[in-house]
Amino acid sequence: MRALIVDDERLARKELTNLLQEFQEIEIVGEAVNAEDAEEKINSLKPDLLFLDIQMPGKTGFELLESLDSVPDVVFTTAYDEYALKAFDYNAMDYLLKPIEPDRLKETVSKLIARQSKKEEEKTETEPSKLGPSDRVFVKDGDKCWFVKLENIRLFESDGNYIKIYFDNFKPMIHKSLNALDEKLDDRSFFRASRKHIINLTWVESIESWFNGGLMVVLRGGDKVEVSRRQAARFKEMMSL
Repeated sequence: MRALIVDDERLARKELTNLLQEFQEIEIVGEAVNAEDAEEKINSLKPDLLFLDIQMPGKTGFELLESLDSVPDVVFTTAYDEYALKAFDYNAMDYLLKPIEPDRLKETVSKLIARQSKKEEEKTETEPSKLGPSDRVFVKDGDKCWFVKLENIRLFESDGNYIKIYFDNFKPMIHKSLNALDEKLDDRSFFRASRKHIINLTWVESIESWFNGGLMVVLRGGDKVEVSRRQAARFKEMMSL
């Protein structure tokens, strides 16, 4: 499990890091000193697990979780026991009081391992195969129909309750949500650039920095797609060696 430690106290972060070295199942991928720092690192590092302090300068740990689109598993670490009930309102895996006792941490890691195993079993049992570049899809717009290889589709664009599909010189519309389509596509080939766009990575021709930390991607053929700041770090990671 890839873990991010979020705590404004350096000594607390160091102590927890030392304690976690005993558990080979936990890989510490980073540390964050406050909620703002944590949000950036969650978006870029994609941890499976947060060891999260509650009282920090600026936003609390609770406020951090409320700001996230997708929340990893959470273990709260705090010196105050009065937050325990509220912590479990956020579906926390556990609640550790500082100073953290090694035996208590061992119990927590055992819970985490059991949960991870269950999630992997469920994923294997229920996850349908994803659609990749070599798959063909049937597209119908009015009286016109196409049977298109996904490798030839360069861009999907959300337009209200419809998706515009870009291939060759065609841009047919289908009645479907971009979220539903995103779940079906292989994310090794197709990237969710923003709430509005999914791009075919093999069609990327050039990339340039854009406003507010985002990126502008130019596809073969000249289509331009803005990658949101939230997705830019993940995009750079995917497109790097």
